[in-house]
Amino acid sequence: MKIKSLFLVLSCLFFLGGLLIVGVNGFKLLQDPNQKVSIQQTVKAEETTQNNNIQTLYERAPQKGEIIGRLLIPKIRAELPIFEGADEDELEKGVGHFSKSVLPGEKDNSVLSGHRDTVFRKLGQMKKNDLLIVKTEAGQFKYKINKIRIVDADDRTVIVPKPRATLTVTTCYPFNFIGDAPKRFILVADLIH
Repeated sequence: MKIKSLFLVLSCLFFLGGLLIVGVNGFKLLQDPNQKVSIQQTVKAEETTQNNNIQTLYERAPQKGEIIGRLLIPKIRAELPIFEGADEDELEKGVGHFSKSVLPGEKDNSVLSGHRDTVFRKLGQMKKNDLLIVKTEAGQFKYKINKIRIVDADDRTVIVPKPRATLTVTTCYPFNFIGDAPKRFILVADLIH
């Protein structure tokens, strides 16, 4: 019985001590408006540091039209140049990197596009768990396909942020369609190393 009483007394003392510390610091915070600013500045500085850490793989942002690497697709024996930008100029030369997405290897969603009748002619042969390899100045990044989707041409869910390093590869669909294809063939792959 004495142990329970002692435990209860100690619990109350710790609880009251915690309340006292929170109360005193809260009072100081209310009394000194400059303290609020410094806390906000500290939080912003930490967020900036975290955001900068995401971009540490590459020394500089690539310029539109510049080659940023190569996409290797072992299953279909393809090795394709990747250009910065996904406009017609880049897609005529190879695979285009959607500029508003992160670069390959970085945390988030890196989006690559190509024409179904040129560079991605055999992309329909790909299956879940097949590999995609991207080689850039920052290194070699190996991705494993975890999802294959077919979506409408205006579907923007393929370019949404992802919680981990992801490679999304898009092309028009169906592969044998003549004219502007109504759908998109999407490969979603996670970085494995």
